Order: sequence, then C-alpha cells, then structure tokens
Amino acid sequence: MYLDKLDGRIDNAFYDRMSTQWRVEQTRLLREIERHSEAQESYMEDGLRLLELARDASQLFAKQAANEKKRLLNLVLSNCKWDRGEVRANFRQPFDLLADSAAAAASSDATRAKMSTGHPVWLGRQDSNLGLSVPKTDALPLGYAPATGTCPLRAAL
Repeated sequence: MYLDKLDGRIDNAFYDRMSTQWRVEQTRLLREIERHSEAQESYMEDGLRLLELARDASQLFAKQAANEKKRLLNLVLSNCKWDRGEVRANFRQPFDLLADSAAAAASSDATRAKMSTGHPVWLGRQDSNLGLSVPKTDALPLGYAPATGTCPLRAAL
C-alpha cells in the first residue's frame, strides 16, 4: 500500500485512514495472541496440579473429616449398597470409565498394564494419515540418510 501511495494511486487521506485502521487491528491481534499464550500456560499449570492431586488423592482422602469424605463419595459414586459385608457401588460418569479401564489394565498381561497408553480403552482411532512405513531419514536425498545399512529407528518399528 505504501508503494501505491508513492506512485499516486491512492491519496494521503486514504493511506492514513487505512494505516491507522490496520495498526489498531494489529494491536488487537497482538493482545489476543498474548491472551491465548497466557491461557495456554494456565492450562499447563492446571494439568500439572490435577496430576499432583491424583497422585496424592489417597493420602488426602484419609486426612479429610467424615463430612468431606461423604461429599467426595457422593460426587464419585451412586447407588451404593451393602451386600454380605461388602460395599457395592456404581461410579458416576466419567469416573466409571476410569474404574473400568483400571480394572481392565489390572487383569491384562503385565506388559500392557505398565503403560496406560497401551490400553485399548485409551487408544484413539487409527489416523487417516498413516505416514511413511519407514523413518523419513531413509528417504532423504543427497546422502543425508544414515551411514549404516539400516536405520536405527527401523529396528524399533
């Protein structure tokens, strides 16, 4: 647009008006970017606090007063029954999914139980973009592929 002004294709008033309008828009967008950056950091912090809370949940629950324990159990459980000396409870959503996957992981073989990401409940659907069957380094031109006959990553596949 500056070149159009210099070439005389637009007048100074139009240039000044559009320049001011674009600077205001630029400032607004920079504020939006900053706001999103701050939000992203807070989500990360919240996620870390949630993981720490989950890690310490058992000890924290044991330290709580009876009325606080009751509130938490009412949040997590529904339809509790006493049956032959045992409590039978149904978990509310989403706690039912967590309980089911934990039970399935406990009953599965040891290698799958080690990694929650390996449990079928947590696996997503197969991606539509399956990518290359070998690492990209094997396909690089001009001799940038690994010097050895096989790619060290291929053995892991």
